[in-house]
Amino acid sequence: MERSDDVVVGAGKTYPRMVRRAGPCRHGEQMVLAGVSESRGALGREALAYADGLYNLARYLTGNDADAEDLVQETYALALRAAGQFSTGTNLKAWLFRILRNAFISGYRRQRRNPTVGGLDTTDPHGQEAAPGGWPRDDMELDQMRNVVAEDIGKALMSLPEEARTVVLMDLEGFTEAEVAQVLDCAVGTVKSRLARARATLRQLLKDYAR
Repeated sequence: MERSDDVVVGAGKTYPRMVRRAGPCRHGEQMVLAGVSESRGALGREALAYADGLYNLARYLTGNDADAEDLVQETYALALRAAGQFSTGTNLKAWLFRILRNAFISGYRRQRRNPTVGGLDTTDPHGQEAAPGGWPRDDMELDQMRNVVAEDIGKALMSLPEEARTVVLMDLEGFTEAEVAQVLDCAVGTVKSRLARARATLRQLLKDYAR
């Protein structure tokens, strides 16, 4: 039986209800994706359909909008340069997600070697103070409370290890465990165990919202 604090996301996929509400960040349609245009052909046009999902993963990997946009831009640039390596009929979405994650890891390693203020490894998911509690008195305060909830969800996701964040967000994007394993270059069993641990952690971190 489904627990009251869970929500079913596909067969056998349960997450805290508030995590599912976080959903994909519907941001890709507003992004200016340099180098991706009609002139790039069918691959470029099809790849743009995954901008929202890529941005959502990038946002939770990098921890901020600016780096997320840069990472998505870099992903598309790398994908277009490597278009000849993509086999028509294979999983374009998984291919793009793998490029994004590899680009993030490469960028993170560069930042570790040459740290700068505001880099990918300087994000502090616990740096913001929680807003005071209490029942909302007006629409403005209600909006502020919604922002606090969204921040708590973001903090919960950001508190997970990078690989756990990736499997959770890819799972929410509808990837199968086999596809996630392909992107992460690991065994399906490893993906299953990471998902189970991540879900349990998120349920614990967000238990105050599961009422």
